[in-house]
Amino acid sequence: METQFELNSSVKLLFDRIRIPLILVGGERVALANVAARALLGAHIVGEDVRLAIRHPLAVSLLSDREGGTVSIGGLSTLSSVWELSVRPLDDGWRLIELHDLSAQSDVSRAHTDFVANASHELRTPLAAILGYVETLLEPQAGGDAATRSRFLGIVEREARRMQQLVEDLMSLSRIEAVKHERPDDIVDLASIAREVVADVNTAHDAAAAVVARDSDAQALLPGDAGQLAQLIRNLVENGIRHGGASDPVSVEVVREGENVRLAVTDRGGGIEPEHLPRLTERFYRADASRSRDAGGTGLGLAIVKHIVARHRGQLDIASQPGVGTSVRIRFPGA
Repeated sequence: METQFELNSSVKLLFDRIRIPLILVGGERVALANVAARALLGAHIVGEDVRLAIRHPLAVSLLSDREGGTVSIGGLSTLSSVWELSVRPLDDGWRLIELHDLSAQSDVSRAHTDFVANASHELRTPLAAILGYVETLLEPQAGGDAATRSRFLGIVEREARRMQQLVEDLMSLSRIEAVKHERPDDIVDLASIAREVVADVNTAHDAAAAVVARDSDAQALLPGDAGQLAQLIRNLVENGIRHGGASDPVSVEVVREGENVRLAVTDRGGGIEPEHLPRLTERFYRADASRSRDAGGTGLGLAIVKHIVARHRGQLDIASQPGVGTSVRIRFPGA
């Protein structure tokens, strides 16, 4: 009995040091589950029927097959998660179950598919405009007239820059999605990042287009990616300037709330109707499509913000009132 106890203790110690979820099954019962498996499925699975521990039709079907095998299952940790479950038969009726998280690879694959679909759709309009005006300029009557040529070339330049910005935003979104499961571990000061972004935006617009409100001079430390957080603030500020009131600056505020850090970006523009609020962070969704395009928006700014917030384990809230303005509030876990 002492030898058996020592063997079980050694196996348990070995299991717990392996980072992927592992489950040892004897008969139909979970005899052993390592730390990763207990964190994923709950500590209660030890001693439980394995078909109840992993409640998925494909998993149950595979677990009933004594030959073992591999199957992909979804929704094990979160609704959108994808896991590979492998069952390996051992001696004396024992079986080893391995679980590999494929969520990141699945998200990257889906992001690439979405990238192609969205890019082809959104790039078609400016590309068609460029080709149309270039073809017109090739005609002697239009191309030979200086005023017409200048006006058409201005349109071609504007549409080309729109395509360039769209491609940059799509690439940025793709890069963020590729690492969204990797939480940043660098400690950064959100207040300092906000001040730098606001100064850059004010310089670019040659005016006090955005202001850092009270308490923003204090340190606001959190685990984060400084580049992505700067991009987040810039997107929100530029969005506020684009849709806000011409005479009212956009307000940027960073405050500490207990163990959290809150960022608030507020404009005094026309506001957004309530029915549009739930969809604002969708790719290419625009509450006012024509106004957004005319102002130079790509429809990806808030989608990028959403993914950066998710990577930093933050909470995003958008509140707006027509005729009053819009406020975007984000709460991040502090350092």
